[in-house]
Amino acid sequence: MQEQKLYGHRDGAVAHIVFNNPAKLNAVSLDMWDGFVSLLTEYETDPQVRCLVVSGAGGKAFVSGADISKFESERADAEAQVRYDAISKQGYEGLYNFSKPTIAKITGYCIGGGMNLAACCDMRFCNEGARFGVPAAKLGLGYGFLRIERLSRIVGLPRAMEFLFTARQYSSKEAYEMGLVNAVAADGELDALVAKTTDAIAQNAPLTIALAKASAREIAKPESQQDHAKLAKMTEACFDSEDFKEGRRAFMEKRKPVFKGR
Repeated sequence: MQEQKLYGHRDGAVAHIVFNNPAKLNAVSLDMWDGFVSLLTEYETDPQVRCLVVSGAGGKAFVSGADISKFESERADAEAQVRYDAISKQGYEGLYNFSKPTIAKITGYCIGGGMNLAACCDMRFCNEGARFGVPAAKLGLGYGFLRIERLSRIVGLPRAMEFLFTARQYSSKEAYEMGLVNAVAADGELDALVAKTTDAIAQNAPLTIALAKASAREIAKPESQQDHAKLAKMTEACFDSEDFKEGRRAFMEKRKPVFKGR
């Protein structure tokens, strides 16, 4: 039986999607994008899922970008590129617009499309051996507007331009210093660091977190397109929720609250 190149699993309230193509440093093909979109849809609608962790198998790479060995069959000309872009865009946008917190757990290489995937997450954690880069200029391919915009919102436009113009790789220390990653862990401690974060998220009030996530996505839009009315309704829903009552009671009773997302 052929090993799955991408798989998902749920550990309590935490969903995981793992790119599993370590022989090619978790390079992504069309069928992997198909699977990724399906898993995003499944976890988006699962009320038990409080957050999502995206990672790569094998320890040597998060995602190293597109599977260049398949360019001749999947991206050989402009028409084929349109087809590839359509499904990969569904994956990137599905992750970016995922309504629950998302974390990129990065080990080793995070290159090209891997950088875009990580930028679509809310938080990024990496090991000390992680390397980051956008080699588009070395391949002659177009690294589009949304990718550059999202990277620039994280590290600033001058740094984003440096990534694109030089196509060089950056260390985990450099990534942390420029704000690309939230924290760096020793190789054997990354899982524990991410688990500590996901545990905290899973214990907190889902409606409050959903409001924070929605607000972050509105902030990224031009002011004329921001939907403040939607955010106001979500804020009102927090104050009207059973969770708000539970939070108040737990505080007064000096115990941990048990939130249910309603």
